[in-house]
Amino acid sequence: MAEIVLLLVIKKIGVALANGVADQAKAHFSKYATQLTELQRSMGRVMMELRVIHDVLCQTDIRNRNNPVYDGWLDEVRKVAHVMEDMVDEYLYQVGREHDIGCCFYMKKGFRKPRSLLSLNQIASNMKETEKDLAHLSEVKNRWVSMVNNGDNSNSNYIVKRSQDLANISRSLDEEDLVGVDKNREILQQWLGGEDAEFSVITVHGMGGLGKTALAANIYRKEREKFQCHAWVSISQTYSREDVLMNIVKELFKDRIDVPPNIGTMDITCLEDTLKNFLVQKKYLIIMDDVWTPEAFDDLSRALPCNDKGSRLLITTREGDVATLASQGHILTLESLPEDKAWDLFCKKSFSRETCHECPYELKNMSEEIVSKCKGLPLAIVSVGSLLHVREKTVEEWRRINDQLTWEIINNSRLGHIRNILYLSFIYLPTYLKSCFVYCSLFPEDHLFHRKKLVRLWMAEGFIVEKGVSTLEEVAEGYLKELVNRNMLQLVERNSFGRMRRFKMHDIVRELAIDLCHKDHFGVQFEEGKCGGSLQRDGRRLVVQELKKDIQQLFSSVHGLRTFIALDKNMPSFNLLPLLSEKSRYMTVLELSGLPIMKVPDAIGDLFNLRHLGLRDTKVKLLPRSIEKLSNLLTLDLCGSDIQKVPAGIVKLKNLRHLFVEKENDQSDRVLRSKSGVCIPKGLGNLTNLQTLQTLEAQDESVRQLGQLRQLGSLRILNVKEIYCERLCESLVQMPFLSLLDVGASDENEVLMLSALPPSLQKLGLRGRLAEGILLGECPLLQAAEQNLHDLRLFWSQLREDPLPSLSRLANLTVLWFTRAYNGEKLEFLTGWFPKLKMLYLWDLPNLKQLEIKQGAMITLEDLVLSNLGSMVEVPLGIEFLLPLQYLHFGKITRDFWAALRQCPGIAGMQWEYTLRD
Repeated sequence: MAEIVLLLVIKKIGVALANGVADQAKAHFSKYATQLTELQRSMGRVMMELRVIHDVLCQTDIRNRNNPVYDGWLDEVRKVAHVMEDMVDEYLYQVGREHDIGCCFYMKKGFRKPRSLLSLNQIASNMKETEKDLAHLSEVKNRWVSMVNNGDNSNSNYIVKRSQDLANISRSLDEEDLVGVDKNREILQQWLGGEDAEFSVITVHGMGGLGKTALAANIYRKEREKFQCHAWVSISQTYSREDVLMNIVKELFKDRIDVPPNIGTMDITCLEDTLKNFLVQKKYLIIMDDVWTPEAFDDLSRALPCNDKGSRLLITTREGDVATLASQGHILTLESLPEDKAWDLFCKKSFSRETCHECPYELKNMSEEIVSKCKGLPLAIVSVGSLLHVREKTVEEWRRINDQLTWEIINNSRLGHIRNILYLSFIYLPTYLKSCFVYCSLFPEDHLFHRKKLVRLWMAEGFIVEKGVSTLEEVAEGYLKELVNRNMLQLVERNSFGRMRRFKMHDIVRELAIDLCHKDHFGVQFEEGKCGGSLQRDGRRLVVQELKKDIQQLFSSVHGLRTFIALDKNMPSFNLLPLLSEKSRYMTVLELSGLPIMKVPDAIGDLFNLRHLGLRDTKVKLLPRSIEKLSNLLTLDLCGSDIQKVPAGIVKLKNLRHLFVEKENDQSDRVLRSKSGVCIPKGLGNLTNLQTLQTLEAQDESVRQLGQLRQLGSLRILNVKEIYCERLCESLVQMPFLSLLDVGASDENEVLMLSALPPSLQKLGLRGRLAEGILLGECPLLQAAEQNLHDLRLFWSQLREDPLPSLSRLANLTVLWFTRAYNGEKLEFLTGWFPKLKMLYLWDLPNLKQLEIKQGAMITLEDLVLSNLGSMVEVPLGIEFLLPLQYLHFGKITRDFWAALRQCPGIAGMQWEYTLRD
């Protein structure tokens, strides 16, 4: 983790030494050019030293785990890095503000030279001390850390070895030790014992501790005799290809008389040939346990012939990329145990001596709490149960364990299996993922992370590194996918067309991440009555989960704070922003959404490091003019605040990527102007890095400049008049990355004369009257986006002719929403239409009398909502063809219609909801 701190500091020094900054500084300090040059050289030498240390740490991090001497040395390196970061930030602060050179800065007018020169002298002096500190640390490492290591990497395999010991234990578990595996065992038996003669690869996938090895071993013992030969081999991150192949050969030839001579001296080529020749005509079963990378699979599978004898290769892995190597339809993903099975397993381990493993009545409530904290993870349940098995069966002892279970998991040697299995996943994370992972532990238990917001926070923190031509957002989403694939984050929800939307951390994984967070002084979680870490020592990042005391007390000793995130919406917030500006002028992330903040001070403009400012759902009415000084700002979130106008200088924020300025006027989203935005009439075209703009109130000048925002991926524009439409379309087709577009008319009589849309569109919302025929025939408006469009929402369109025949060409549509969109009396969904549609919402269609669904239409529909259809008196024809719907709702219906629904045989087997008309 220390390498992450170093990397961020190295990047900052690079900014400080960039040509624009250096030249500007020399221009203003021409009399002190020699001193300034020496300071810059000193910074360069420190950067070089830190870069070498960073690269060394990336290579030696694993080998030195559990080495207290090394950890102590690393802590000193981290302290020096933090001091260096403070100095660089102070240097940039003193040198000045942005001067149209990206992240560089220029001198302020009226700069007070004496004070600045004093600061410059101090920085130069501190920089010299830092050089000495780094040199001394290098000497200490060579003298003492190396002596402790003594050239021996005995620590390098400690956690790997302990994990392998657990795997050996898991392989030997008896049938009665396994709980909740019956269904998965049946699936594996079917795949292994199928009549298909084609060679197939089966993968068992899931996070560490779910029992992959135990399940595979159980099925191996049951099924191996059905194969002519079989072998089990364990793979780890540190595997030797030669050793693994040799172990397979030994396993296969065990108890045979035709054992090849000199197995122990065979090279890799000879081992591969021996395996291929032996297996090519045999039905074989090979188990590869704990495969970490696709490369390991490729390395080892080359020696296994793909014959037509019904042979099987079964792999256990915690990596999603490895799981996808399975033959089609042969991935088994393990989930946490359900509550009842988790309880059974816990009782079996904790009360093995009791009759039927029954939990004593007085311990039941406490035991249920303990089981709940294990979150269905078999390894945790077994380990905690085994710990409790040898403890006194008293309420007091049980309560003590329950209260300190987190501490026990982190520190008790009897629970070391949990730590080692899960910690192994962290150790082998790529460096660029470690900070992203640990960052998530700063948030509360069961916190739901939303993809887009988490990506924006990671970007602001500086965790994301550019890759080729991909945007930072695309790289960050790739990081998210990697963490999910590695089972470090759990995917909770996808959107209608399969894109990842929400995530959370498994509680036990989070506890281990919190421990890492504190050891590496990464950040602090503050909750009333307890603080996860030291504010004074670890105060780089602070997430306030609950706070009742005076905010002044919290910040009395924190000056190096870079990130402040408030999750407690009721925390005292009076004077919060002035306090943060005064105490932490190097702030990078300020997330204050939901707080009752009414005013943003002028001093906010002094936070030149600020990259993320979140004021969503606050009471802020105005932004100060100084906001234009925040030249590094990437995200400005004012959504739901009371702001109706932004300062004209906002167009100077050329690094701004995400701008949210939207006010919700009607929560039902059923009126035409349910949302409103702000006007940005002059200079909008300067914001060329903008990717999100929600919401813009259209004006002639802003519509003209929209076309210059070529990076836009999400745009909501309201108050559109017919006279703007031609120019708007010209601008839209120049946006190659636009995936979300909402267009709202100025009033219900204004016609949206749209003629063309970019082909990249995935979500489209049109709010207002549409020109007659615009959605009919070949539908030129949607033709370009026909393949990519997944989500279409029409509001107040006032269409007179049925648009469904034309919209049915949108074969990939997953969401279709009509609100006052159609004035006709009938809608008919024909066979084959909308094959991927999952959600259909029909609201406020006053003339609709008949809805008919033919068999074979909308075959994947999950949600159907029919609301305020005042003329409908008959149950929709063919609704029974939509079985099984997951959600069916009839809103604002008459009592007569309700009676007809109750008597309708077509929905007799469905679960449905309704509300009656007033």
